Amino acid sequence: MTALKDAAMTSKSWPFEEARRILKRVGGKVPEKGYVLFETGYGPSGLPHIGTFGEVARTTMIRRAFEAICDIPTRLICFSDDLDGMRKVPDNVPQQDMLRENLQRPLTSVPDPFGEYESFGHHNNAMLRRFLDTFGFEYEFYSATDFYKTGKFDEVLLRACERYDDVMKVMLASLREERQQTYSIFLPISPTTGRVLYVPLKEVNAKDGTITFDDEDGTETTLPVTGGNVKLQWKPDFGARWAALDVDFEMYGKDHSTNTPIYDKICEILGGKKPEHFTYELFLDANGEKISKSKGNGLTIDEWLTYASTESLAYFMYLKPKTAKRMHFDVIPKAVDEYHQQLRAYATQDVAKRIDNPVWHIHNGNPPESKMVVPFAMLLNLASVAAATDKSGLWGFIKRYAPEASPETHPDLDQAAEFAVRYFRDFVAPKRQFRLPTDQERTAMNDLLARLKAWDGGLDAEALQTMVFAVGKDHGFEPLRDWFKALYEVLLGASEGPRFGGFIALYGVDETVALLESALRGDLA
Repeated sequence: MTALKDAAMTSKSWPFEEARRILKRVGGKVPEKGYVLFETGYGPSGLPHIGTFGEVARTTMIRRAFEAICDIPTRLICFSDDLDGMRKVPDNVPQQDMLRENLQRPLTSVPDPFGEYESFGHHNNAMLRRFLDTFGFEYEFYSATDFYKTGKFDEVLLRACERYDDVMKVMLASLREERQQTYSIFLPISPTTGRVLYVPLKEVNAKDGTITFDDEDGTETTLPVTGGNVKLQWKPDFGARWAALDVDFEMYGKDHSTNTPIYDKICEILGGKKPEHFTYELFLDANGEKISKSKGNGLTIDEWLTYASTESLAYFMYLKPKTAKRMHFDVIPKAVDEYHQQLRAYATQDVAKRIDNPVWHIHNGNPPESKMVVPFAMLLNLASVAAATDKSGLWGFIKRYAPEASPETHPDLDQAAEFAVRYFRDFVAPKRQFRLPTDQERTAMNDLLARLKAWDGGLDAEALQTMVFAVGKDHGFEPLRDWFKALYEVLLGASEGPRFGGFIALYGVDETVALLESALRGDLA
């Protein structure tokens, strides 16, 4: 084995831990179907959100880790459950009345409220695929509507007829008594109204592969389970899909975790082998509530990409997948800067450390060099004090701080400068609250002002930081972070900020002198 494979077989990073489980599952050999199959599932009941992206991103990380430890071919399927009936109208889409009229119809039979695609399901599928393509994921897209209607699911559906009682036994044990009375694993699609019906079945005929039920108008109706005439309830559908496709790995959110034994058992009853699975914690919005497609209360992928790079989002997805994380605009700057810190660290690491570095997994073992000579947080502060309205307003400061940098040689920095101006305009500027200094702070700031006017140490960020630090100590700030907090609140209108020496080096000594003088006169507050 190569050094990489040796290190990967003992790596503590979660993608390699999962990859080793999958390798063990297949006994280190190519499965009979010729590949290992990874799957992600998607319910297109609303516009896709970042959680959906995260599932594909994380599964891809595991897939690439698996490919690093063996030569077994792999495939990744993104499966859309678009034959599902639309149970409620999402809050964040137009034509609410029209959508209400189409409740319970399969999503691929509901007109597109945006008027762009043949159905709402097709619209949401296209949105998902566009988002995934933005990140360069390698995947195959499967539509449940196509899967049911073209016969790809027929064998498993007929087997579900044959083993109906066994599957029902698993499901009934998980339901309340009231629900048990009307429950069936099969949901007929009404031939008269087109709606997905939650009705009791009068007969399940395994020999003919049919079900009999009363349609919405009371007419007794018999339909074949094949050909897209019925769909499975979502829990049986999960297990049946695993059996039909011979899925080897699927991850899903913690809200599915109690159903895992049900999915597994149904998969086995229908002749499949339960896959390896990975349960991740859910994303939360700014208020700590679960992100919901129908509420639209989380960040969208487009929103993140308005303010930061694709790689920063992938980095955020890599971190602690079994820990619940707030997914709001304020996590973006930290994710950007930490991603670049990891890129810089990668260049100095050995093989074992590299494959445990998030950027190895984000870039499939070939991360680029970071050219972010100025942190994103610093760019935000620079945008603030420079009143920049576009990235060109920042480049004059950047070039003085880092003469070797240019938009052409440092494209990631150039992109970040544009993001920083947007982020400052939309999120920082509206919330800034400047204040006047206290007497102690005023005395210290006047001292800092005098030292800066006499400064002859150039733009050495560390030397400037040491000087600012010394001013705080000399004026009795305890803890010392109160001194820096005062500088941020008085000069930047925020309670947190960058290393202040680095900020002076970037903004300029003379410019910082002018900023201090303005604050001490009361112009900012």
